[in-house]
Amino acid sequence: MTDTGLITIGLVFLAYLWGSIPTAVLVCHALNIPDPRKQGSGNPGTTNVLRIGSRKGALATLAGDVGKGILALLPCSILQLPSTEQSLCALAAIIGHLFPLFSSFRGGKGIATALGVCVSLFWPIAILQTFVWCLIFALSRTASMGSIATVLVTPILVWLAAPAYLNVILVISALLLLSHRTNIRNLLQGKEPRF
Repeated sequence: MTDTGLITIGLVFLAYLWGSIPTAVLVCHALNIPDPRKQGSGNPGTTNVLRIGSRKGALATLAGDVGKGILALLPCSILQLPSTEQSLCALAAIIGHLFPLFSSFRGGKGIATALGVCVSLFWPIAILQTFVWCLIFALSRTASMGSIATVLVTPILVWLAAPAYLNVILVISALLLLSHRTNIRNLLQGKEPRF
């Protein structure tokens, strides 16, 4: 195997490890907040930390999860690696968040980490994603509706603005939709909690 191949494998594994950091669990522990995996929806993510009752914790969780996505791809940016290597690291970071090594492979739903990934891949897309999420949330008062709408529109944005990353974004979008399958069912049944 070439040195380039070994570097790629190392960076992909590192991206998975970054993604595996259980931000919500660490934040809640630091702020003496109940474990989000045992409270509310049971999801270790920003929305559930907010539901538990901590805006400070929710903001810290959001920042940490976005930061994971950025940091997972930072070595690719520094080394100016091509889109293939960046795509592999992006996917590894998302898989790490969904199935974290450090938290019994029980992770969050990946929206904030995916936003961080898009900041690194092509930051204007992340701005549009944030706008879409905020717009749909403002209209529906439902966090999952904003997340699902953002996941659905992201491949279109990538196809228009950064087509080199379209294949990996399609895979990531499919994974994120799967992570929201319970929310989708609840939305269809009119049972999804609103803010």
